[in-house]
Amino acid sequence: QVQLVESGGDLVRPGQSLRLSCTASFNLFYTAYLRWYRQVPDKERELVAQITHIGETEYADSVKGRFTISTGTATNKFYLQMNDLKPEDTAVYYCNARQPQIYDYWGQGAQVTVSS
Repeated sequence: QVQLVESGGDLVRPGQSLRLSCTASFNLFYTAYLRWYRQVPDKERELVAQITHIGETEYADSVKGRFTISTGTATNKFYLQMNDLKPEDTAVYYCNARQPQIYDYWGQGAQVTVSS
């Protein structure tokens, strides 16, 4: 069964950092788009960061300069480094692996809470 599993969500204070990990049950190396989304109650899911299979990255304006999406040496993982966290970053964060017209997999979500 294909799975994506997020980890690393936590309760932190404003200004602190967290790193989210997304672990897949398959090799992500050739996946066209690896993405992190977030969602708060009663709002649409928001695209936070994206990395393509050739390493191009894009970020939501609200997180530029603070968040970094990356892959690592493990070909079934990718990450979201979140620095200088703010209360408005509080959300459930979802990882997504999309190969257009072939697959579109989601994780179950990880709660990130930023509060003093």
